[in-house]
Order: sequence, then C-alpha cells, then structure tokens
Amino acid sequence: MATLNTLHIVNRTPDQARFQHCLAALADGDALLLTENAVLALAGNHLAGVTVPVYALVADAAARSLEPGAEQGIDYAGMVSLSARAKRVISW
Repeated sequence: MATLNTLHIVNRTPDQARFQHCLAALADGDALLLTENAVLALAGNHLAGVTVPVYALVADAAARSLEPGAEQGIDYAGMVSLSARAKRVISW
C-alpha cells in the first residue's frame, strides 16, 4: 500500500467554512475521508475539481440515504487502514 502524505477527515456539511478550508488544503499525495454530515457532499457537485482520492464512510452515507461509489465507500476497518497509511492525519 502506498503511503499518504495527509489524510484529511472532514465531518462538516459542504456549506460550512471548515469543509471549504479542508478542500483548499488538499495537495498531491493526500486523501479525503468524508464522515458524518460531510458525506452529504456526495449528493451534489461539492467535490468538483478535487483531484485526490475521496472516501466516504458507508455507515454515515447509509444513515443519510446515500450510496458512495464502490471505490469510495469504506467501513471502519478501512478508515483505520487509511489512517495507518498516512504520515499525518488532520480532522476538520
């Protein structure tokens, strides 16, 4: 498994400033993990222009009647795996 520079974990809705600050901080070699209300970004055009891998917790998406793409959806074990691959983890 390749190492990630930074795993950005965001739990805010896409309309909140912290979500936007997170997107602005993404860089090559990073990944974005949507949790809690941040999974609502899957329902709109909020991730346009994001060039890093984007993941979403399946449980949080299901709780909001959303279904992430097959490559995007991860469970809690996947979240731990992503965190272990990252040199740095930032929770927004």
